[in-house]
Amino acid sequence: MQFVHHDLGNLQRGQIVEITLSGNAANVQLFDSSNFSNYRNGRRYSYTGGLAKQSPVRLAIPRSGHWHVAVDMRGLKGTVRSSARVLPAPLPTLQERPLASIPSLIDGNPFSENEDFNPEYDVFVSHASEDKDDVVRPLAEALKSTGLKVWYDEFELKIGDSLRKKIDKGLANSKFGIVVLSKDFFGKGWTNYELDGIVSRAVSGEQIILPIWHNITKKELLDFSPSLADKVARSTTTHTIEEIAEEISEMVLHNV
Repeated sequence: MQFVHHDLGNLQRGQIVEITLSGNAANVQLFDSSNFSNYRNGRRYSYTGGLAKQSPVRLAIPRSGHWHVAVDMRGLKGTVRSSARVLPAPLPTLQERPLASIPSLIDGNPFSENEDFNPEYDVFVSHASEDKDDVVRPLAEALKSTGLKVWYDEFELKIGDSLRKKIDKGLANSKFGIVVLSKDFFGKGWTNYELDGIVSRAVSGEQIILPIWHNITKKELLDFSPSLADKVARSTTTHTIEEIAEEISEMVLHNV
């Protein structure tokens, strides 16, 4: 019997084999090594597949092992030609780890080691004014609604206040520094002043940075600050404000 043989080698269960036919129909059969030997020698055999009337044909590997494909025209007219390839496996499903499960944010928590440190605020929110309406104000209000004490300029600053003194007080008396990173953030003097303070306190173990990306790419952030680009973050592209606020609240309360 004339047939086209494709030796697929060792494959894992669930991998997909794609067979492309040159004609309109052919018998496509997928075998393990033992059953292929039986097929070739005219003995009884088991297979996966059957009469294919469309091309390409995709067959899943039933179990891990050495596999073969045979394509023949038994009971059909014409000649047989085909090609076969193993399709690449899909990437694993993207699953972001909860902030509260990140060891770098939990281990060595400075607040549990210093019983005398009783900060006035749970979180300090650093941002560019251009991002207030879309992100920052809704985020600050959502965090406040969960019961967190939030340093946010619209909550804290009053007419006649010293901006620098108020910011310094907020930075020095907050457990976590939320930084809303955007293109507008990169070019602001005050935001860089606040970021320097948050980074300094993070390096000394007095504060934890929680970056939020807003309408920026990783390359843009790498150009601005390679160290920030390497930190666990959340993005307004993949998460809603409510989801980000809820996760931050859970993590902050977890570290009380």
